[in-house]
Amino acid sequence: MLEQIKLDRSPRYPVVTNILCQQVNEGNYDQAVSTFEKVLQRNPASPEALVGRGTAYAFQRKLELAIADFTMAIQLDPLAGEAWKRRGQARAALGEIPEAIEDLTKALQFEPKSSDILHERGVVNFKLKDYTAAVKDLSSCVLSDRKNETAYTYLGLALSSLGEYTKAEKALLKSVQIDPKFQEGRTHLSQFYHELAQVEKASKCIQNLISIDNRFAMAYYLHGNLHYGLGDHRSAIKDLSVALSIESSDLESLYLRASSYHAVGDYVEAVKDYDTVIDLKADSMDKFVLQCLAFYQKEIALYTASRVTLEFTVFNIDDDVHPLFKEYWCKRLHPQHVSENVVRQPPLKDALKRGRLKKQDYTFTRQKEILLEAADSIGKRIQYNSPGFLPNRRQYRMAGLAAIDIAQKVSKAWQSLRAEWKSLRRSGAKGNRKNRKSEMGSVASQNRGGAGCSSQSSGSSSSYNPDDDRSLRLRFVISWHDVYSFAVKWRQISEPCDSVVWVNRLSEHKNSAFGSRTSLILGQGKVVRYFPYYQRTLDALKNIMKERAFVNNKANEVVDLTEVKMLQAIVNAECVADLYNIIGQDFWLATTCVSTAFEGKQLEGTRITVEKEDKGFDFAIRTPCTRPRWEDYGAEMTAAWETVCNHYCGEAYGSTDIRMLDNVRDSILRMTYYWYNFMPLSRGSAAVGYVVMLGLFLAANMEVNESIPKGMQVDWEAILSPYPDMFVDSMKAWICPSLKINTSWKELPDVSSAFPTTGLVVAALSTY
Repeated sequence: MLEQIKLDRSPRYPVVTNILCQQVNEGNYDQAVSTFEKVLQRNPASPEALVGRGTAYAFQRKLELAIADFTMAIQLDPLAGEAWKRRGQARAALGEIPEAIEDLTKALQFEPKSSDILHERGVVNFKLKDYTAAVKDLSSCVLSDRKNETAYTYLGLALSSLGEYTKAEKALLKSVQIDPKFQEGRTHLSQFYHELAQVEKASKCIQNLISIDNRFAMAYYLHGNLHYGLGDHRSAIKDLSVALSIESSDLESLYLRASSYHAVGDYVEAVKDYDTVIDLKADSMDKFVLQCLAFYQKEIALYTASRVTLEFTVFNIDDDVHPLFKEYWCKRLHPQHVSENVVRQPPLKDALKRGRLKKQDYTFTRQKEILLEAADSIGKRIQYNSPGFLPNRRQYRMAGLAAIDIAQKVSKAWQSLRAEWKSLRRSGAKGNRKNRKSEMGSVASQNRGGAGCSSQSSGSSSSYNPDDDRSLRLRFVISWHDVYSFAVKWRQISEPCDSVVWVNRLSEHKNSAFGSRTSLILGQGKVVRYFPYYQRTLDALKNIMKERAFVNNKANEVVDLTEVKMLQAIVNAECVADLYNIIGQDFWLATTCVSTAFEGKQLEGTRITVEKEDKGFDFAIRTPCTRPRWEDYGAEMTAAWETVCNHYCGEAYGSTDIRMLDNVRDSILRMTYYWYNFMPLSRGSAAVGYVVMLGLFLAANMEVNESIPKGMQVDWEAILSPYPDMFVDSMKAWICPSLKINTSWKELPDVSSAFPTTGLVVAALSTY
């Protein structure tokens, strides 16, 4: 990094540094090069002049020429510490990170306490994602150079990556205390607060950046990004537009503004920005990925635009969008293959030919406002009170509307089920207690829906044969898949730039292992959202390894662990590295998920994986998408849904006595448990699962009146519980005191009638 190349007064080359300090500090790089070339004409073997010319080249960003000069100087004088240092700096600026580390380490042999070299190597180690080494170097650097604001900034970033958030904040604050106008320090401090979801601190830090320099484009991007994460897309558009008025070709700002326009239904501006992103030249892999995503997002925007005036039921990404497109979108792959093999969406003028969102779409009656207020109140219960989870009011509203929508639809289904059951009893369906129990189970069996079932099953009917109780059928059918699909659709429309789809609807679903993946550790970095579950996940992995005495390697081959020494080593392991050293290769093992529907059966839970990386490990959970797994969970979800229906549509039907609803509550929690272990969506399974749970509670006249406890993430609780009752008990500990009888939701307008079209749904999610 050239900005890190410093001119110090080297005792070995006093002439060089005098000339450099005078000419380079004045920006006379050409003159400096000319000066040293004259010296080299007289003495081609002068290490001093080579270091001088190389440094001048470096400031001109002629890095290859600079490295060539430093290399020649080292060959002439291997003890030239200045040459080692400057070559290391130039290599770092060129991106030759491992080589830079080698050079800077060599330079430290000549100046072991050089704060300059320690600083440079610390920054390079950070870029190399060797955060432990970075902290060591930068901590040593600031001991002797307490005014080095850049060193404090990178020290804070490295500490943050290691999960040392208190120390990280202290170091980052120190950097801006040294220089209150230090933009880089304040930028990283605001990003630090954003990542921890400390909204007020992040916003204040960004405002300070703007007050220092109101033409600093990055500050407006940061503010727009924060607003976006909070679900305030219109404010994000304003900030990002200011950023783009300063730097019109900033790809990140353009992409984020396109996403914001997309979310609020301004598809004309969204497509315009997406096209600009696609046409720009990407100068990094991250920006190239944004360009790929812009291609997919544009197609989704065009798809949505073509449906703004159609019923929301017609909005169906899973059925309408080509499987190959969805797979490449989820995996963020280059779109060329998709572009060549998938029919593209119609252009915008055709997509909007039926109409577009109008001002009146954003004007709501008092009845609709009451519905939205209720949705906001219910939806805020989805918030995880853990570091890294921003409070997103758009997602709150989505969750609330989806929960009410589900409650209304399920309530109608249960009403139909109850009426059918009563009708059958009145018509003379007789039998002993065992037969009556079988009768109810047979009625509810209509709600079976496997993994591939679609919402088209709703509304189907079949006849009743009074001579055969096993053939009892409902006129109105709703499957578990239908129920969750309602929530999936709401989740898709609420954040259109998240690739939320059913994994089995991707093009390779028959053989693909693609599914959700969540890392707790990446290299040495601790993932802020999920690392709090690290120890429990590690303990779960150790317990399963001991119980089964084997693991699977990367090639899915069984690795035997029956040796007593190995099992004891597993017991004594304290970290992922210890387990990896025992196995000696990448490995995985699936968690246990005990079936309720099939006695003695164990389902494949989530795969806990350990993979070696250059500077650490990727410790993650991954959910495979295989046909046997989908069939198992399809059957389990079917049985769980039948149990929910049976419990509510029997004696508990319509009850407002919370004690009468105990079995209903537990059966809803049990189905939620299997959903979380199933994880059938490319992303968004956690939110969808909780939304459905809230909706089903409402349908049964119960409302969760408390937020999720601090530090708890419901999906992780399910994943790490081998038995459903373990999860149910952990949830009941806080849900039971918070569950209140609520029938007032029945007086709310019907969600489907209040917001019948896709455009009106988008408007409801975009107006506060």
